[in-house]
Amino acid sequence: MCGVLGLFIGCAAVAFCPVQAPPETGDGEEQPEYRSAFTNWYERSSVRRAPRRNLDDDAPGVRLFSTDLVPLARHPLVAEAPEPILDEVLTQHLYRYLDFTAKLEYLVVNRTVLGIAHGSVGVAVPDEMRLDGFKIYCDEAYHALFTADLRAQVQRRTGIAPRLPSTPYFLARLSELQEQNPDVRALVEILFVIVSETLISATLAAVPDDPTVSAAVRGMIDDHAVDEGRHHAYFASFLTYLWGELTPQLRIRAAMLVPDLIDAFLRPDLPALRTELLGYRFGADDTEQVLAEVFPREVIEDYARTTSQHTLRHFIRLGVLDLPGVSQRLHDQGLLPRS
Repeated sequence: MCGVLGLFIGCAAVAFCPVQAPPETGDGEEQPEYRSAFTNWYERSSVRRAPRRNLDDDAPGVRLFSTDLVPLARHPLVAEAPEPILDEVLTQHLYRYLDFTAKLEYLVVNRTVLGIAHGSVGVAVPDEMRLDGFKIYCDEAYHALFTADLRAQVQRRTGIAPRLPSTPYFLARLSELQEQNPDVRALVEILFVIVSETLISATLAAVPDDPTVSAAVRGMIDDHAVDEGRHHAYFASFLTYLWGELTPQLRIRAAMLVPDLIDAFLRPDLPALRTELLGYRFGADDTEQVLAEVFPREVIEDYARTTSQHTLRHFIRLGVLDLPGVSQRLHDQGLLPRS
C-alpha cells in the first residue's frame, strides 16, 4: 500500500506504519510481567454474549436517558419547560453519548490498538498483549456498531434529528494538541487513548440502574461498562510498557500533556450546548444563565479531579510527580486533591 506514492499523503495510519522507525527509547529498564484481563473474553465480552439492544422491547413511557446524568435537564429553566423540550434534551444527550462513543472507538482507539496488536507503535510488548489488542479491536468495533444501531432506532422512534457538531469536540481538541506538538503527534494520540480508556470506566460506573430509563439504553451502557473494565486494565498495563520506552525528556513531555488530555476528554462542549438551547427557542440571556449555572468553573474542576483519580494514579506510580514541574502543573490544573 505504501508503494502507491501520493495516494496516502496525510494518511492517519502513518504513525503506526511498520516501515516507520520506532521512537527513541528509554534506558532499558526491565518491563513487568503482563497479566491479561482477557482470559474469559470469549465467554464474557459483549460481542460474544450480549443480545442486540432493541427499543421495541422497552416498557411504554420510559425516558431515553436519566435526568440525573443530564446537567441541562436539572436546571429549573429546562426542567420547567414543556414536556417535549425536556424529552428532546434527554434525546439529544443520548445522541451525543452515542456519537462520542462510536467516533472515539473507530476513529481513535482502534487505530492505536491495531498498532499495538500489529506491533507497529514502536513499543515492545508481550505476544499475549498483542493478541489481547485484537480482542479490544473487536470490542471497540462492536461498541461502534451497537451505538450506531441504537442511534438509528432512536431517530426512527422519536422523529428527532440529532443536533451534533460535524467534528466531535474531543477530536478537535486532540488535533489542537497534536498541532502544538508536531514532533510527537503519535505519542500524543497514544497518550490520549490511554487517558480516555482509563477515564471511561469511571464515567460508566456512574450510570445508575434507573428503571424509568429505557432498558435498551441501560443494557447498552452495561455492555459497554463490562468491556471497558478490561480495557482499563489493559491500557494501564500498556502505559507501563510505553513508559519504559521513553527517554527522560519524553517522559517529562508526556507527563506535562496529561492535564491537557484529561481536559480534552472531560471539558463540556459548551458551544454545542449553547446552540442546542438556542434551538429550543430559549433566549440568549436564559441560555447563558443555564450554561453559567450548570457548568461553573468549580463544578468542571471538581468533576475532572474526581473522575481522573484512577488515571492519574497510573501515572503517579510511574514516578511522574518526581519529574521537574509536573507536580506543580497538576496542582495548577486542579487535578491533585487539595491538601
